[in-house]
Amino acid sequence: MRIYLHIGPQHMGAARLHQVLDAKRAQLKDQGVLFPKSPGAKNHTRLYMAVSDPDHIDPLRFNRGFIAPEKQETLYHMLGRTLAQDVEKASPETLILSAEQLGSSLHRRSELERLRALLTPLSQDIRIIAHVDEPARALTRAYGGQMLEGRAAPLSRDLDLAASGRDWWAASLEAAPAPDPAGGQFLETQAPSFWLDYGALVRFWESVFGAGSVTLRPYDPGLFYGPDATEELRAAFDIAPDLGKVDPVPMPVAPSAPWLTRARQLNALLLRVLEHHKRILPRPLWRGFLDEIAIDGPPIAPGALAPISARFAADLETLGAAHPALTPMVLHPDAPLPDWQEPDPERGYRASQYLASFMEQIDAVSKDEHATKHADLAQVDGQSPTAEPDGLSDTGRRVMPPLAVEKFHHLKTTPYAPHNRLGTVDEETPAAPYAPAPRRTLAEGSSGNVIVGCMKNEAPYIIEWVAYHRAIGVDNFLIYTNDCTDGTDEILGRLQDMGVLEHRNNDEWRGKSPQQHALNMSLKEPVLRNAEWLMHIDVDEFVNVRCGNGTLQDFFDAAPEATNVAMTWRLFGHSGVTQLEDRFVVGQFDRCAPTYCPKPHTVWGFKTLFRNIGAYQKLSCHRPNKLEDAKRDQVLWVNGSGQDITKETVDNGWRSSKSSVGYDLLQLNHYALRSAESFLIKRQRGRALHVDRSIGLNYWIRMDWDDARDVTIQRNLPRLKVEYDKLMADDRLRSLHDKGLAWHRAKAAELHAMQEFQDLYRQALEIRLTGTERAAYALALDLES
Repeated sequence: MRIYLHIGPQHMGAARLHQVLDAKRAQLKDQGVLFPKSPGAKNHTRLYMAVSDPDHIDPLRFNRGFIAPEKQETLYHMLGRTLAQDVEKASPETLILSAEQLGSSLHRRSELERLRALLTPLSQDIRIIAHVDEPARALTRAYGGQMLEGRAAPLSRDLDLAASGRDWWAASLEAAPAPDPAGGQFLETQAPSFWLDYGALVRFWESVFGAGSVTLRPYDPGLFYGPDATEELRAAFDIAPDLGKVDPVPMPVAPSAPWLTRARQLNALLLRVLEHHKRILPRPLWRGFLDEIAIDGPPIAPGALAPISARFAADLETLGAAHPALTPMVLHPDAPLPDWQEPDPERGYRASQYLASFMEQIDAVSKDEHATKHADLAQVDGQSPTAEPDGLSDTGRRVMPPLAVEKFHHLKTTPYAPHNRLGTVDEETPAAPYAPAPRRTLAEGSSGNVIVGCMKNEAPYIIEWVAYHRAIGVDNFLIYTNDCTDGTDEILGRLQDMGVLEHRNNDEWRGKSPQQHALNMSLKEPVLRNAEWLMHIDVDEFVNVRCGNGTLQDFFDAAPEATNVAMTWRLFGHSGVTQLEDRFVVGQFDRCAPTYCPKPHTVWGFKTLFRNIGAYQKLSCHRPNKLEDAKRDQVLWVNGSGQDITKETVDNGWRSSKSSVGYDLLQLNHYALRSAESFLIKRQRGRALHVDRSIGLNYWIRMDWDDARDVTIQRNLPRLKVEYDKLMADDRLRSLHDKGLAWHRAKAAELHAMQEFQDLYRQALEIRLTGTERAAYALALDLES
């Protein structure tokens, strides 16, 4: 097996390569090429964090909680095990590992030796790939990236170094500040980009991995971000078969030069605030401050950095002979311009005034996060913080495997530990019921607010779900079904006869999944084409509007400019309900995941409510995709708090992040389990005699959240009952509902009688974990799978 180790460096299109590798992951695997997930879903950040020297703390290790040497060592051994498992399972001919930080951060021989020791048990055949650009162009991007991470030194420092004639690599490292993570001082952020000396970069890596092990390739934005990006994968990683095309994406937009001036001045003040370690400034908040001072304008022109081009011209000529892809045309510098001068920040900008307005937020977050960061930093400094008990519950200590326990002890000291302090809504105090909302009068030809859904064997839950969403302002439904045996088709057929919804049989689906086939077909339907707003949600998902009178229109009024709404999941567990009962789901289940739960990634998944303006060509499970370029300026994504998250979500993504999550105005209640008996039926999925771990206990562990309580949706119960009773007044519909409920109860009894399912039922009910334990267990399961 050959290992291709792609080392970036940063700002050379690595993120796009990761996106393409991820999109082609299954196709590559079929061809004997493994791009594993265990080191990181796309960028293999775990690989990078595991191999840097313990005292070389960079922003990534600091922000992810791996600054303590013992935590990093645990990560190193865990990664070694999981990579070996990945390789053993897939038996690939080629293994691709890629982390853009490897080339931009590692600078000590001991780090490369640590990396090589991790990889050589897998294979001795290791090739290093790096993408490079003409140095002046590369520096404009690197400088902009550093400035938006907290750099305080102006670009003139780098230009002076180029003019000095000194060894660039050595002098850049000498200029690095002493590591001070809590003070915002990192080599990667504050020092000149040592790796711009590509010749030194090659010599450094070949000193450990062997002569000829490094290949430099050109960074070509036109190719990387276009539909033929797979051609670079083929060339860089020696992949023979044609991988086909990919969807083009916009090239990254360079920050304006005036914005960078503003950022540098504010960064200098923020570093002074942090230097005494009395305050903490988390990375997302810092970046948020810099976004607030953004200003339009031209970016830095590479031609103004002609001294950088001149400094490396001879080196590039030598490298071109050894690396044929680096042709003179590829690395030709931009036409020279007058030497760079830092532009005016414009509009009377004063960094001190902005800092004064930001201090209240800094002080508030410092209060919450200081203890955790201080404990980890004390371990780095060789101090021993006060010993604490292991923190595991009795159940956690009994049922969690070693990997999950490792993840627990790491997670509880990081910014990813779950808690319920996000948001402003009182979720536990029952509030006055919402007032009835009359049915909307639609304009001629409009189908209004429309849900498209897919169902299979959901008979007991359909009428409540339809009644609930009608009560909050959904006007029409288009429901597809396939392979139903419990009467779901009959219930939907009757609702169609009553004029409540439209039902389509999807038994003859084609392609990768019945769901995607249904969504593809739905775009041809008049009810969708004439919709004002659309969403695709499942029957276990309820839109919980938490503002105004709790209707969709109340949310639209609160976020009038929005075209797309990321409705983040709130996962509800079984709430101690074991038996399948004919009661409202939204009334039975009120125990749920905490509001702040960034790990594991499934907890903050979202579904999208979007205005039907033709902005996207395709409808997928979580969101519309394939944005029309002509519509880009018309699209505004918001989260459930009505905040603009367009930059993060406009092109892709199906889950919220720490910077984009919001629940204050709207959330999507996701009742993935319902009762314990309902869980048994759901997990059987037609298997008469077998239920494997991944669809059984693992699913329960991931979904049975009960740390928090949220009763906000129950304000809808009175108007839900009114709408439900109207539907159930139809004798035929009520009879079909009762028949479907009886089918599910009989199925539950049948599964209880099977030893394997009864064991699953018993084991599931015995697992009572805290939120942090559950998150850690789920993370461990993700690594194992």
